[in-house]
Amino acid sequence: MNFHPLADRILVRRIEEQETVRGGIIIPDTAKEKPQEGEVVAIGPGRLTDDGKRISLEVKKGDRVLVGKYSGTDVKIDGTEYTILREDEVLGILNTK
Repeated sequence: MNFHPLADRILVRRIEEQETVRGGIIIPDTAKEKPQEGEVVAIGPGRLTDDGKRISLEVKKGDRVLVGKYSGTDVKIDGTEYTILREDEVLGILNTK
C-alpha cells in the first residue's frame, strides 16, 4: 500500500463483529451498523505545535482501537475499505491480552 497519513491522522481498518442470528432472522448488509472497533494500519508523523515542535501519536501501528460509529472519512484503497481519522477521534486503545 502506498499511503502515508499526514500530521496526526491515522488509517484504520474497521473490524467486523461476529454475526449472530437469533430466531432465524437475517439482517441485510444495508441495515448493519458500522463497527466501532478497528486496527491501526498506518499513522502520521504527529501534530505540529505553534512553535514548530512535533508531538508524536499515542497510538501505533497494529493497535486495536475503539472509534465512533460516524467518525472519520471512509476511503477505499486497493479494494479494501479504511477510515482516516485524527488521533483525537479515537476513543481508546483496546488491550488484547
